[in-house]
Order: sequence, then C-alpha cells, then structure tokens
Amino acid sequence: MDQASGLKNLFSAMAGEPNGPTGTGQADGLLDMPGKPRRRCRAIAVAGGKGGVGKSTVSVNLGMSLSMAGHDVMLLDADMGLANVDVLLGLTPSRHIGHLLDGECALEDLILEAPRGLRVIPAGSGARRLAQLDNGEHAAIIRAFDELPQPPQYLLVDTAAGLSDSVAMFAAATDDVVLVVCDEPASLTDAYAMIKVLSRDFGVRRFRMVANMVRNEGEARQLHQKLSRVSDRFLDVVIDFTGWVPHDERLRQAIRRQCAVVDLWPSSRSAMAFKQLAGAVDTWAEPERAGHGRIAFFGGQPVSSTGW
Repeated sequence: MDQASGLKNLFSAMAGEPNGPTGTGQADGLLDMPGKPRRRCRAIAVAGGKGGVGKSTVSVNLGMSLSMAGHDVMLLDADMGLANVDVLLGLTPSRHIGHLLDGECALEDLILEAPRGLRVIPAGSGARRLAQLDNGEHAAIIRAFDELPQPPQYLLVDTAAGLSDSVAMFAAATDDVVLVVCDEPASLTDAYAMIKVLSRDFGVRRFRMVANMVRNEGEARQLHQKLSRVSDRFLDVVIDFTGWVPHDERLRQAIRRQCAVVDLWPSSRSAMAFKQLAGAVDTWAEPERAGHGRIAFFGGQPVSSTGW
C-alpha cells in the first residue's frame, strides 16, 4: 500500500503545478488557452482488480450502448501492456499511446473510429515499455486529454487487471469508478482491495458495482450485499448497485467475432442488459469535482455554464 500513498502525494503535488511534471510537453500551457466554452466530460473508470471478470467487455458494450443512445463517447484502453479493446472491436491501430509519449503524434491522432460512432484510443499490446511506464508518464497521458478540441460527453477508461500504480492512478483520475465483479471469492476480494486503496489513499467515497456473468438479478444483488457488508464494516464508502449482465452465449459469440454484442445481436439478453446499464448512467447525479486534490481527466478545462 506504500505505492498508493506515494501516488497520493504525486497527485497532490501535481494539483498545484499548472504545467504538470517535466516531460508532459503537449499538455503544457493548454489550461489557459482562450476560446469558446467547452462542455463537461464525465470520465468513468471500469475496474475490478481481478482479471477475467469482463472489464473490457463491459467497457466496450457500455460505451457502444451510450453511443447508440446518441451520446459522444470515447473509450481509452488503459491496459498499457496488454491492450485488448481494439481486438474486441476488430480494429487495427497503426499508432498507440507510446507514440504520444514519444512526441510522434497528438492524442487526437490516435483516435480510432469503431462502429456506431464509438471512438477508441488504443494502448499497445506486448510493448514492454508501455507496461513499465512511470507515474509521470501516466500523468502525461491523463493531462493530454486537455488537448482535445472538444471533450466527449463520456470518457470510459478500461483499466488493467490488478492494483498497480497505473490502475490506481487512472481510476482515481475519473469521476466515477465502476467495479465489475463476478461470483468468485477472488473477484470480491480484489474488488474490496481496490475500494480500500482508492478510498483510503485517494478520497474516493462512492463506487458503482456491476455484476457480470450472473444467472439472474437476485444473484447479482447478493454479490452487491456481500461486497457492501464488508465495506460498510471497515470503510467509509458507498457502493451503489448499478446493474448486472447475464451469462449469454450470444455475448461469447460476439467476442469471438470481434464485435460488440449490442451491435451484433441488439436483442440478446446481454445486449439488453448493457443498454439498461447505459440508461442508468444517464441518471447518475452530477459528480462532485471540487476539492479532488489530485490530477483528473479534463481537470484543467473550463466548463460551459450549460454543462453538456
């Protein structure tokens, strides 16, 4: 947990440095640029700790469901060493985050157009350097989003498995943290560990839970109760039950065909669940941004008085 404490100090230091750490480069000076008011972006991390719980599948299908509902949505693959969002969508990126950090392109140049209007920012797969980024480079990626001419309405951040510095940093930089859990003891244990670190070291007090690969809503709510029970006992947090995704062979088939199930089989059980989840996102209360004390996606951008 010492690493998380170190990140907390890093965030606090950066909050008082307009230009960020040395080497952020492209984001320098953008916070003070004049121009028309920019709409507010809601950044949502999709996390969970344990690998194999379906974080990327949830990210892809939630993002596409929001896009199909008429929202401007961007999806960042934040698994820097083992990226798979592009694979799930059958995309072939020619550049990735590493090229941004090397100064070879701007963030806008990385954007891939996926079906239904969803836009994807790919990480690299099998790139050892990306798997070993330091905290300053993670911060540079977050700050680079201030470059975008117009922020999207929603930015989904698909985090990596585990609880590394990068996972904690990207999750803590968002407005909402969605925890994907499944009916496995290790899934609940890892989700609790993430809640503990983000609440204790970064001041995150509200989390949203999605139960994945469950048989019915009753089973999903039981998972929520288990996670909430232990969190209520030891931590000062709120865990909202946000939704559930059933076991569905159509979803497995869509993954094999490198498509989103909401696009390929929009009437399937899993697709309907993702659409319902997207509808719930639209009803979430406006996040409290004041007093974060840490670096955040679009944290330096002026906000239109009319919001979105």
